[in-house]
Amino acid sequence: MMFVGAEIFIEPGQTDSEIYSWFELMQKYGLGITRIRMFESYMRKGEVWDFSLFDVAFEAAEKYQIKVYANLFPETNFSDVGGFKFPKTAEHLGAIANYIHHVVQHFNQFNSLYGWVPINEPGSGSLPEDDFTKDRFQTWKDGRQNASYNSNGFNTLDLSKREFLVAHNIWFLKWLTQEIRKYDKKRPIHVNNHDIFKNAAEYDFPNWREFLTSLGGSAHASWHFDYFSRDQFAVAMSANAEMLRSGAGPIPWFMTELQGGNNTYSGKRPLCPTKEEIAQWLWVNVGSGSEGGMFWCMNARRSGFEAGEWAMLDFQNKPTDRLLMASCVSKTVSQNHDFFADFSVQDSGVSVLYTRESLWIEQALQIESVELEGRMVGGVMKSALSYFEALSEIGVHASFKEIGEYNFELHDFTGQAIILSQQLSVPSKYWKPLNDFVYKGGKLIVDGLTAYYDENACCILGPDFPFKDCFGALINEFKFVDNLFDFYLSLSKLELKSHLWRGTLKLCTATSISKSKFSSVETSTYGCRNDFGEGHVVWIPSLLGLGSRISGSYKELSSFLRDELSDIVAKLPVSFETHQPGMLLKLIRNTNRYMTVLVNKSGSDQILKLNINGLVYERVAFSSTHHGTYINNAIAISSEETVVVEWRAKV
Repeated sequence: MMFVGAEIFIEPGQTDSEIYSWFELMQKYGLGITRIRMFESYMRKGEVWDFSLFDVAFEAAEKYQIKVYANLFPETNFSDVGGFKFPKTAEHLGAIANYIHHVVQHFNQFNSLYGWVPINEPGSGSLPEDDFTKDRFQTWKDGRQNASYNSNGFNTLDLSKREFLVAHNIWFLKWLTQEIRKYDKKRPIHVNNHDIFKNAAEYDFPNWREFLTSLGGSAHASWHFDYFSRDQFAVAMSANAEMLRSGAGPIPWFMTELQGGNNTYSGKRPLCPTKEEIAQWLWVNVGSGSEGGMFWCMNARRSGFEAGEWAMLDFQNKPTDRLLMASCVSKTVSQNHDFFADFSVQDSGVSVLYTRESLWIEQALQIESVELEGRMVGGVMKSALSYFEALSEIGVHASFKEIGEYNFELHDFTGQAIILSQQLSVPSKYWKPLNDFVYKGGKLIVDGLTAYYDENACCILGPDFPFKDCFGALINEFKFVDNLFDFYLSLSKLELKSHLWRGTLKLCTATSISKSKFSSVETSTYGCRNDFGEGHVVWIPSLLGLGSRISGSYKELSSFLRDELSDIVAKLPVSFETHQPGMLLKLIRNTNRYMTVLVNKSGSDQILKLNINGLVYERVAFSSTHHGTYINNAIAISSEETVVVEWRAKV
C-alpha cells in the first residue's frame, strides 16, 4: 500500500461537525490514511470509560473511507507532548495493560481501524532512575551470559547501562504488541522511532522486526535535524529514511510523522515548511523505499504545548499550500499505482556504516568543556553523514546502516563498497566479517579513528591490530593538529580538509597515498591503499569526512569518492556527470521501469547533467514547480524544485 496521510488530533471540545469536516477534507485532497492519538485521559474518568469522542472520529473515517492507525496513549502528564517511554512501576505496567484491554477491544469493531501504534516515539536517551527499571536492569545483568571476548583481560569501560537500554526498548515494545495481540490477532502493528541521529544507539531494528508489521519514524525538521542547516534538510531526510529502510529489512516501512505546519513555541527551532519542502520530504522518503508518509498534523490541537501549531489546515479550516502540495504528490502516486504497487530501491552497492558501540563510547568519554565537533557527542554520526552527503552530491544513492544490519553472508562482494568514517569502535564480532568482505572482493574506505577501540573501549591499535593484514598497515600514533588542516593525497593531487587528528602509518603490505605536500624529506605516511584477497582497502586515519563537512564543501571529498568508486559509479543506471553541491538523487525501480527523484537544494536554478546507462527517458512524472524539463541527458531544475523522472530499460 502506498499512501500520503496526516494525523487528525482529537480532543475534548471538538464538535462532531468539526471532526467530520477533517475527514471529508482528507478524502477531498487524496490523503487516505490518518493516525489518531488514543488519549486515555480523554476516555476514562475514574473507573468509567467513555469512548464517544473517539467513536465519532472512527465513524467519520468509515464514512469518508480513511484508514486509521490508532496510536495507544495511556495516561500521562498533560504537558508530556510525546508520551512516556517506559513503565515506572509494576502497577503502572498493569494500568497500561488495563488500558490496552479496554481500548483495543472497543475499537476493534470499526472497519476504519487499519492498525495499531503501540507507543509514540520510543527512544529516551537514557535509562529512567526508578526502582522498577533498576530491578529489571539487575535481573538482566544477572541473566547475561559471559561474553566470549573480554578484551584480553584488560580493564574496560562499563557500557552495560547503554546495552541494557537497547534490551529494555525491545522488551517493552514486544510486551506492548503481545498485549495488543491478546485482543487483535491480525491488524498491522507499527512503531515510529524519533530523533534517530541521536537515538540510534538504543535502537536494535532487526530485533524489532520479529514483532512489528512495519517500521516507521518521526522526522521533524524543527526537532530532529539539529546536525543540519535548513539547506541540508533534504539530505537529512534522505539519511533518516535510509536508516529506516535498512532497519526495516524485509518488512515494509513508512515515515510516520513529518512536520506539516508552523511551530512557534514547540520545537527546537521555529520553522514552517514551504510547499517545496513538503514535496522534497515526501519524495525523498518514497525514493528511499517508503510506502509513504504522514504529516503531523491535519488540524491544529487547541490546547496543550502545541496549541495552534503544526497543522496543514489554517485556522479557517482551509487548505494551506502545504496541504495542496501533499495532495499533488498523493495524486501522482495514485496515477502511477502500477509502478508503486511493487517497487524497490535500486541498490548502488555503496553502504555507509555506523556502529552502535561507537556512539556509546563517544558519549561515555565526553568532557563538557570541550567544544570541538570531533570530540563532542555527534562526531561519530556526523562523520558518517558527511560521506553520505558527499555521495549524494555525485548522484550516488547510498545505503546508511548500522553494521549489524549489513549482509555479510554473501560469497562474492565484487561491486560492493563499505565506508567506515570515524567509527571509534569496531566490535570483535565484526572483525572477521569485515576482513572477509574485502577478501571476497569488496572495497573498504576507512577514515578517522575508526577501529581505535573494541566494543569495551579497549584500544586495539597495537602490533596485534585485527585488521593488520586487511589494511596492510599499522598505526604509529595520532597527533592533534588543528580544528581544520590541509590533507594532501599525493597520487590524485587532491587537497582536502581534515579535522583534529592526523594518524601516521607503518606500512606492511600497503602502498602510500599520502605524504607531506611540501617536504621532500618528510617520510611519514598518512594514508594507504592495500590489496587483500580479491578486494581493496583505502585507509586514511584522519577525519576527512568531518573536516569537509565543517569546511562547508564536499567538492574534494566527492572527487576522492568518485575516483575510488569509479568501477561502481560507472555502472549505475543514473548518476551526476559532475559534482553537484546541494543536489540529491534517489533511484527506484519496478522490473524494467525506473524513477529518479531529483532535489535541488543548491540555492540556484541548475541544468543537471546526468550519466545514463541502459535507460531510455520516458517522461517527467512530477515537478513541484512545473519547471522541470528534460533534454539530452540533462534536467532543467529550479531552486528548491523536486523532479521525478520515469525511465525504462533499453530492450
